[in-house]
Amino acid sequence: MKIAFAQLNLVIGDFERNVAGIVAHIRKAKDSGARLVVFPELAVCGYPPLDFLEFDDFFRRSQEAIHQIAKECRGIAAIVGGPSVNPVPEGKNLFNSAYVLDNGKILAVVNKSLLPTYDVFDEYRYFEPGKNTSCIELDGLKIALTICEDLWNEGEDPLYTSFPMDELIKQHPSVMINIAASPFDYNHAEERLRVLQKNVQKYKLPLLYVNQVGSQTDLIFDGGSLAINKSGVVAQTSAYFKEDFSTLILEGGDWKQNSKPPASGTSNSPGTKMQRIHDALVMGIRDYFSKLGFTKAILGLSGGIDSAVVAVLATEALGPEHVKVLLMPSEFSSRHSVDDSVELAGRLGISNETIPIKKVYDQYVETLAAGFKGQPFNIAEENLQARIRGMLLMAQCNKFGYILLNTSNKSEAAVGYGTLYGDMCGGLSVIGDVYKTEVYELARFINAKKEIIPNNILVKPPSAELRPGQLDSDALPDYEILDKVLYQYIERRKGPQEIIASGFEEALVKRILRMVNTSEHKRYQTPPMLRVSPKAFGLGRRMPIVGRYLS
Repeated sequence: MKIAFAQLNLVIGDFERNVAGIVAHIRKAKDSGARLVVFPELAVCGYPPLDFLEFDDFFRRSQEAIHQIAKECRGIAAIVGGPSVNPVPEGKNLFNSAYVLDNGKILAVVNKSLLPTYDVFDEYRYFEPGKNTSCIELDGLKIALTICEDLWNEGEDPLYTSFPMDELIKQHPSVMINIAASPFDYNHAEERLRVLQKNVQKYKLPLLYVNQVGSQTDLIFDGGSLAINKSGVVAQTSAYFKEDFSTLILEGGDWKQNSKPPASGTSNSPGTKMQRIHDALVMGIRDYFSKLGFTKAILGLSGGIDSAVVAVLATEALGPEHVKVLLMPSEFSSRHSVDDSVELAGRLGISNETIPIKKVYDQYVETLAAGFKGQPFNIAEENLQARIRGMLLMAQCNKFGYILLNTSNKSEAAVGYGTLYGDMCGGLSVIGDVYKTEVYELARFINAKKEIIPNNILVKPPSAELRPGQLDSDALPDYEILDKVLYQYIERRKGPQEIIASGFEEALVKRILRMVNTSEHKRYQTPPMLRVSPKAFGLGRRMPIVGRYLS
């Protein structure tokens, strides 16, 4: 049997667009001679739809979309993800389902059994777990059809007590098909392949895995759909960070080798860590703007590494004609910061405008003079500068329809090294899940073939330049050390004593972790951060604002 699979970039709630894409690929699959075409999890409505699922109209339109797609399935069958109704009064009202469509109607519905409720997932909030596990048959071919998490219950300490494939294998299927919406992180491609190969080895069946691609606000889906033969070898792969369409043949109980070259400008390899982060962030910016109908981005260009990297990524994602930067020097800004910013803007071909903030700052200081009388210059005056810059950027947004890109990195977000309503404002945080040391790695990756970011930006000590001679190291530990401690605490969820036992100084660890915990109120007020790590701030890391775990 010839089987096609399409990893699509879907828009949550845009049923017309999603259906059009699905129908176009059904027709393409039919023209290629395929008998079956497979689409990702919740493809009709996009993933994750979150509380849209609580709207009756949203479910009704999902059902209408399924029936519309079914009409196209004549001479070809399709597997399409979408919500379905739970007919039993007890439990949640909906299932997360895979619809099998053929001969113009719904042939079968398979419900997801294992509903993740960890990290960024909260599926049990909306769906009832499927309990009836049956294979589907198409032209005599018996298919073990599962949905994403249903294949992830493996290892020495499984999360769930049930194993859907253990039941399906009793029915002697010939192939496993898994439809998914599996979010990206820079380690996920290897982990995903390991899990899928474990299933192949355990059940001794070929596997087809079809993943969503594209960005949904902060969540990024990398695609990377693939087929694995019975011996555990990858027989076919799809592109990363791009829509893709593939066909392959199931013959003699296994995949017939079907080498397909990557589409132009794409790669069927996830690449290095920095390549993945780069591609994910570019796609994340592009999809955030295109799916919300935005076209123009603005950011403050300070002469530092963070804003330089964001400017490059935004230019690549949106095109230079859609990106503007403001240079807003104060009396504490160095000459080279301004010169470096102008040089970078010129290299990128983006619009730039310089608005000195000294006069505005002086007026604020004068206005506050009576109340601040006798008080020394401190963080209040420093933050005034950041908030003036934020105000100027937002004024440009309101006047000209820009969306402000936030340029804070993960190290700063972790320890609260940022100003609320100043440098922390914006519509989207581009590198909020990228540690400072990784930002430098990303900059070197960007410059690998050609110097885009001026080298002076990479080599000068990082500074907010909010007072004379200021350096980040005045307030923070060295980023090389800081980021290692943060990684142990945030990504690996190690407690203070565990981190100290691994070789870090006790006072330093407690100081860093105290800054992290007391800054939670700031992170509650930040823009959505594009997720590229295994544990990002936001939806995937839920901490109390008030807590004394380390005190």
